[in-house]
Amino acid sequence: MTDPNASPPDAPPVQVPERFLDPETGAVRVDALLAAYLELEARQPDGDDRTALLRRLGVPDTAESYCVDCSHGLFEPDTEINGRLHAAGFTPEQVQLVYDLAAERLVPTIGEIATEMAAERDLQRLVDHFGGDEGWRENSRQILAWARRNLPPDAVESLSGSYEGVLALHRLMTAGEPAALRPETSASGETEGDLQRMMRDPRYWRDRDSGFVAKVTDGFRRLYGERG
Repeated sequence: MTDPNASPPDAPPVQVPERFLDPETGAVRVDALLAAYLELEARQPDGDDRTALLRRLGVPDTAESYCVDCSHGLFEPDTEINGRLHAAGFTPEQVQLVYDLAAERLVPTIGEIATEMAAERDLQRLVDHFGGDEGWRENSRQILAWARRNLPPDAVESLSGSYEGVLALHRLMTAGEPAALRPETSASGETEGDLQRMMRDPRYWRDRDSGFVAKVTDGFRRLYGERG
């Protein structure tokens, strides 16, 4: 009858350290194995030992002690996130790395999504303003053709990228402004470069701050001499 506890014939022999074997019979000393296990279990760090170890690694006592540099201005340190990082045993250097990676990778992606969503909203507003798809297609063709004939390429690109800018172009076109009217500065002193830098400001392309957008649009109107 086959012994149910016997190892399969093809199984490799178990390598048991000699200190767990009886020197006379070669049998496994279960008492020695149990003692070794209990000793190993006793060495596992408790809560106090873990705290001491983390402190030696440089982890502060509280999450509030993290000094995260967010001088880029894209976002501020988050108390809840810092708490979770502290619970996971992150050092200040590791926490800073998390924030730096967020600024480097995630924020630009979010900005692109926000820009796309803003562009879709602006397009729908323009369609509604000009009475539907057909009216928008005809007016957009005329506006773009007029702008390319009468304004510098950079100004056309900047203004055609927003709802307010397209309406400013439309008003300039319907006012019949001459092509030669291309001053370097507006009446209030902004240059075209100033206005383009303002359009790269997050308040313009991301937040769609109404006051800031109006300031940019009015600057282009003054720069290119819109009348009434």
